[in-house]
Amino acid sequence: MGKLDLKNVISILLLILHYTVFVASHSTEEAFALLKWRTSLENTLHSNLSSWPVLPENLSNSSPSTRPCNWLGISCNRAGSIVQINLTNADLKGKLQELSFPSFPNLAYLDFSVNELYGIIPPEIGQLSKLIYLDLSTNRLSGTIPREISLLTNLQTLHIVENQLNGAIPEAIGHLNSLSDLALYTNQLEGPIPASIGKLSNLSDLYLYENKLSGSIPPEIGNLSNLVVLYIDTNNLIGPIPATLGNLTNLKVLSLFNNQISGSIPREIGNLQNLNNLSLHTNQLSGSIPESFGGLTSLTQLHLHLNNLSSHISPELGNMTSLDDLEVSQNKLNGPIPPSFGNLRKLQFLYLRENKLSGSIPQEISNLTNLSVLEAFVQVNLSKLNCQQQPFERSYSKSLRNCTSFVRLRLDGNQFTGNISEVFGDYPSLDFIDLSGNKFHGELSSNWGRCCQLATLKIADNNISGRIPPELGNAARLQTLDLSSNGLEETIPKELGNLTSLSKLILSNNKLSEAIPIEMGSLTNLEYLDLSRNRINLLIPANVKNFQKLHFLNLSNNQFSEKIPAEMGMLVHLSQLDLSYNHFSGDIPAELSNLQDIELLNISHNNLTGKIPASFEQLRGLQYVDLSNNELVGPVPNSKAFQEAELEGNMGLCGNVTGLLLCGTSKEHKSGKPINILNIVLPVVGAASLLYQEGSSNKGSDTDGEELVIISVIDGKTMYEEIIQATNNFDDMYCIGKVEQENIVAVKKFHSLDLGDILGQKGFQNEIRALTEIRHRNIVKLHGFCSHPLHSFLVFEFLQRGSLAKILQNNETARELDWDKRLNVIQGVSRALYYLHHECTPPIVHRDLSANNILLDSDYEAHVSDFGTAKLLNRDSTNWTSLAGTYGYIAPELAYTNKITEKCDVYSFGVLALEVIKGSHPGNMLSSMPENVKMVLKDVLDQRLSAPFPGVKRNWCPS
Repeated sequence: MGKLDLKNVISILLLILHYTVFVASHSTEEAFALLKWRTSLENTLHSNLSSWPVLPENLSNSSPSTRPCNWLGISCNRAGSIVQINLTNADLKGKLQELSFPSFPNLAYLDFSVNELYGIIPPEIGQLSKLIYLDLSTNRLSGTIPREISLLTNLQTLHIVENQLNGAIPEAIGHLNSLSDLALYTNQLEGPIPASIGKLSNLSDLYLYENKLSGSIPPEIGNLSNLVVLYIDTNNLIGPIPATLGNLTNLKVLSLFNNQISGSIPREIGNLQNLNNLSLHTNQLSGSIPESFGGLTSLTQLHLHLNNLSSHISPELGNMTSLDDLEVSQNKLNGPIPPSFGNLRKLQFLYLRENKLSGSIPQEISNLTNLSVLEAFVQVNLSKLNCQQQPFERSYSKSLRNCTSFVRLRLDGNQFTGNISEVFGDYPSLDFIDLSGNKFHGELSSNWGRCCQLATLKIADNNISGRIPPELGNAARLQTLDLSSNGLEETIPKELGNLTSLSKLILSNNKLSEAIPIEMGSLTNLEYLDLSRNRINLLIPANVKNFQKLHFLNLSNNQFSEKIPAEMGMLVHLSQLDLSYNHFSGDIPAELSNLQDIELLNISHNNLTGKIPASFEQLRGLQYVDLSNNELVGPVPNSKAFQEAELEGNMGLCGNVTGLLLCGTSKEHKSGKPINILNIVLPVVGAASLLYQEGSSNKGSDTDGEELVIISVIDGKTMYEEIIQATNNFDDMYCIGKVEQENIVAVKKFHSLDLGDILGQKGFQNEIRALTEIRHRNIVKLHGFCSHPLHSFLVFEFLQRGSLAKILQNNETARELDWDKRLNVIQGVSRALYYLHHECTPPIVHRDLSANNILLDSDYEAHVSDFGTAKLLNRDSTNWTSLAGTYGYIAPELAYTNKITEKCDVYSFGVLALEVIKGSHPGNMLSSMPENVKMVLKDVLDQRLSAPFPGVKRNWCPS
C-alpha cells in the first residue's frame, strides 16, 4: 500500500470536517423545528413531550440536550439526521401547520396517530420526498386531503382514518405508485371514488368505509390485481357492482354493505376463490344468488341480507364447505332449502328469516352439528329459526333428532307440520326453543325433561294433544314455559312444582282440568301466570300467596268455585288480575285492597255477592275495573277507576255513577233496571257533513287492532250513527280523501272490545282517562270518544303532517325537517314529558314514547299521542307492571325489573332524540358502543341534511 501524501490527507480531513459540520447543522435545524412545534402545542406540560428539552435561545451543536436522536419518539440514521417520528398516543393537542416539514429531508416514517391534532393537513407535507409511512389517524383533522400528498411517490402506507376530513379523494392519488396500504375510513369524504385508484398496482389493502362517498364503484378497481382486502361499505354508493371485481383473484375480503348498490350480483364474483368474507347486505341488490358462488370454497362468511334478492337458493351454494356464517334473511327468496346445505359442516350461523321459502326441511340438515344459531323466519311459510339447526317440515323428523348440539332454535310463526313427538330428540346443550304458531300435532315427548340446559320452551298455538309430560319437571333450569293454545288435556302435573327457576308459565287455551296442584306453591320466582280458558275447577290453593314476584295472573274462563282466597291480597306486586268467567261466590275479599300496584282488575261474570270493599278507593293505580254480571250491592267506591268501571248486571249497586241510582234513594230508573250507556262526548259546536271518498287509501294503522280514520267534525248527537253509516261499519273501501274544510278531526277506531279483550279495553280506557285530564300544547287533544260493543273510537285533533316516524322514513319530508325544526320537535316532546312527570298529580308515565307516537302539525310542532299504555304513578307504591312499549325504545332495566318510573320515559326520550338527530332509529349503536368511548356528534348526524350552522350547533349543544 502506498503512502498518502500530505495533500491527500488534508483533503480527506477537510471533507470529513465539512460533512460533520453539515450534518451537525442540519441536525440542529431538525431539533429547532421540533422544539418550536412543541411550543405551539396546547398541553405540552401534560403530553409525552415533557421529556423533550426546552427550546434554548441559542442551540449548541455540542449540547447533548439538543441532539434529537435521544428524544422520545425520535430515531435518526447514522449521520444523525431524523428518519422516524413516532408520537402515536402521545397526548398531543395542536396543529400540524406549525411543524416545518421541509426541515426533515430524510424523514421516512411519520406516525402522529391517536392524538388530538386539529386543523388542516398542510400542503407542505408533500415535501417529505423520502416518506414511506404516514399515519395521521384518530385525530380531529379537518378540511380536504391536500393534492400535494400525491408528491410522496415513495409512500407505501397512508392512514388518515377517524378524522373529520371532507371533500373528495384527490384524483392525483393515483400517482402514489408505491402505495400498498390506503386507509381513509370514518371521515366525511364525499364525491366519487376516483378511477385513478385503479393505477395503484401495488395496493393490497383499501379501506374507504364510513364516509359519504357517492357515485358508482369504478370498474378500474378491477385492475388492482394485488388487492387482498377491499372495504368500501357504509357510504352512499349507487349503481351496479362492476363485473371487473371478479379479476381480483387475490381478494380475501370484499365489503360493500350498507350502500344503495343495485342491480344483480355479477357471476364473476364466483371467480374469487381466495375470498374469505363477502358482505353485500343492506343494499338494493336484486336477481338471484349466482350459482357461481359455489366456487367460493374458501368463503367463511356470506352476508346478503336486507336486499331484494329473489328466485330459488341455488344448490351450488352447498359447495361452500368452509362457510360458518350464512345470512340471507329479509329478501324475497323462494322455494325450498337445498339439501346440499347439509354439506356445510362448518356452519355455525344460518339466517333465513323473512323470505318466502317453502317446502320441507331437508334431512341432510342433520349434518350441521356445529350450528349454534339458525333463523329461518320466512314471512309467509317459514319462520324464525334461531339456532342450532334447521328449517323443518315433514322430512325433518330425523334431521332435528340428530342435532344434539342445538343451543337455540326458533321455528315460530310457520306452517310446519308433523308429529312433534317424532321430530325432536335429546338436546343437552339446548337453552332456547320456540315452535309456536305452526301445525305440529301429536303428544309432547318426555325427552324434553332431559334438556338439562333448557331455559325457554315455547310450543304455543299448535295442534298438540295429550297430557303435559311429568318428566318436564326435570328441566330444572326452565324459566319460560308456554304451551298455550293447543289441545292439552288432563291435569297440570304436580312435577312442574320442581321448576323453581320458572318465571313465566302460560298454559292458557287448552283443555286442562281438575285442580291447580298444591306443589306449584314452590314456584316462588313466578312473575307471569296464565291458566285462562281451560277447565280447571275446585279451589285456588291458599299457597298462591307464595307467588310474591307475580305481576300478572289470569285464571279467567275456567270453572273455579267457592271463594276468592284472601291470600291473593299478599301478591303485592300484582298489576293485572283476571278472575272473570268462573263460578266464584261469596264476598270480594277486602285484602285485595293491599294490591297497590294493581292496574287491571276483572272479576266479572261470577256469582259474587256483598259489597265492594270501601278500601278499594285507595287503589290509586287502578285503571280498568270490571265487576259486571255478579250480584253485588251497596255503594260504588268513590274513585275515578270505579266511576268508570264496568258495573252492569249488578242490580243492587248505587252511587254517583252514570246509570246507577244515588245511594239512599229508592226511585227506580225509567227502564226499571240499570242501562248500558253509549258514551258520546264531543264538545264541538255546529254540525257538518261527514266527508268520505270511495277507493282512496288514507287509512293508516297505528297499532295492532286499531285503525286511524280522518273525518270532519260533526254534532255529537249524530256522531255515532253518521260515522257508522258513512263508512259502512268502517269498511276498508271507505276512507277519507282530500278535504277542503277546516274542522277536520282524526278518529282512532278500536276493534270490537268484547269482554274477552281485556288489553284492548284497558288501552281504550287508559287513553280516555289520561287525555281527558291533561292539557298541554305538546300533547294531542282529545275532542271526544264513543264506547260501544261493536265500534269504539276516540276523536282527536287532526295533525296534518302525521307521525315523526313516517316523516323521517321519507327522504323528501326528512329533508324538509331541517335542524331548527328537529330541535323544536325535541324541545316540544321534552316539555310534554316534564308536564306529565312533574305537573300532573299523580304523575303520568307514557310508557310508549316512540317516533310513531309523535305527531306533527302544519307548523312542525310536536304532539305526544297514544296513551293506551300510560300509567299513573303511585308515590306510595313500587309501581310494578307488565312490560309495555315499542321494542328499541324500552328502558333495559324495565325488561327484568318491571318497575315503572319516570326514568322509563326519559330513556325512550333519549333514543327518540338520537333518532331525530340520526334520521333513523339508532338500533344497537348505543348498546354495542365500547365503554369510555366518546360519541362525536358528526358521526350520528342525518346525512340527508347539510351540516348545521354554528348557531344551530350552539342550540343543540349548549355550553
